[in-house]
Amino acid sequence: MEAYATALLYAIPFFLLLMAVEIGYGAWTRNQKYKLMDTVSSISSGLTNVVKDSLGLVVVLVSYPYLLEHLALIEIRASWGVWLVAFLAIDFAGYWNHRLSHRVNLFWNQHVIHHSSEEFNLACALRQPISNLVGYFSLLLLPAAILGVPEQVIAILAPIHLFAQFWYHTQHIGKMGWLEYVIVTPSQHRVHHAINPEYIDKNLGQILCVWDRMFGTFQEELPDVPPQYGVLKPAATWNPILINFQHLGRLLADAWRTRSLRDKFRIWFMPTGWRPADVAVKYPRKGITDVYNFRRYDTPAGPLLKAYVIFQLAVTLALLIFMFYNFGSIGSSGLLLSGGLLFAGIFGFTALMDGQRFAPLIEVLRALAGGWLIYRTGDWFGLDAYWALGSTAVAVYFGITLAGGIYFGTRTRPARDAPLAY
Repeated sequence: MEAYATALLYAIPFFLLLMAVEIGYGAWTRNQKYKLMDTVSSISSGLTNVVKDSLGLVVVLVSYPYLLEHLALIEIRASWGVWLVAFLAIDFAGYWNHRLSHRVNLFWNQHVIHHSSEEFNLACALRQPISNLVGYFSLLLLPAAILGVPEQVIAILAPIHLFAQFWYHTQHIGKMGWLEYVIVTPSQHRVHHAINPEYIDKNLGQILCVWDRMFGTFQEELPDVPPQYGVLKPAATWNPILINFQHLGRLLADAWRTRSLRDKFRIWFMPTGWRPADVAVKYPRKGITDVYNFRRYDTPAGPLLKAYVIFQLAVTLALLIFMFYNFGSIGSSGLLLSGGLLFAGIFGFTALMDGQRFAPLIEVLRALAGGWLIYRTGDWFGLDAYWALGSTAVAVYFGITLAGGIYFGTRTRPARDAPLAY
């Protein structure tokens, strides 16, 4: 996990730089594809994902080294051929994992966050899950294990393969000629994120588009069908932690409410969106029926709230980068505590963006918890070793958070529907 945290130290600034370039280009061409609240929500989602993954908060059903040890028919050394086989195996597994996430109710829960933005830009690429608490991807790497691909090769290629899926989340790049027949391009991925009937569940490839063409899931972007983005049952919240478990909450509610014992079991493995007949009649849910005319999620936000959430996001990012930089020294308990406070922070300020009435209380409580931690330990997870005033600066930050929670708690805000409403 420390190696993954180190890789993120380089990847995060690179991603932010590319986003800044895209925002600048959009402003220059007067064709901006970013909205502040949506962008904050997207980046916040990415931060929760990297915290969760770096801490290893997952139950692995079976590890790749175990499969390699017991199933390998041959033993091969790392060479250019091995790297090619490993890449193809990872991309092939990624296609089927992606297809599974789109076609099966249970697995859609861990992927819906990625489609939840009603915008399409590089920031939405950061919307990655924290609800994938059971690791099964190694099972899809059986071909690599049978062929004896070393685990070190998989460990190096897997994050590279993931990071390489970032660039094509943009509307500023058109079709790319002959590359459209080989790799996933922005045009193809716009189709994938669209909710138009012509585009739903198409273009599931991750790096290569050949799998879509082979297995009948390819769809070209049509000039007369402009992609509309989001999900057919809108998230209606900026809070990435809530978005991650919305679909699971709906499945649990339906499984509890249905009278059919058979349906209580099979709902988890039925096609995405399937509901028991008795529950669907008694508890209907509204979704988008006209993809060109629906009300996109938005919340009122004055200049002060916008400045506050940008400040919170910036400090959260700085604290996360420090956690990764000092990953090996903080210790497991310190990492869990630090990660927990980062999660609480993201939950708090994104709930504030939603106008949730409990959000100011979350801000106040986490400010008090952070201040108490600094008071008890005298240091913010070793920050003073790098900057003498580091813990003091963090204490000031929690003071601002406390003031913000109190201030926004006194403001009159519209009541919001609970985003997990069933």
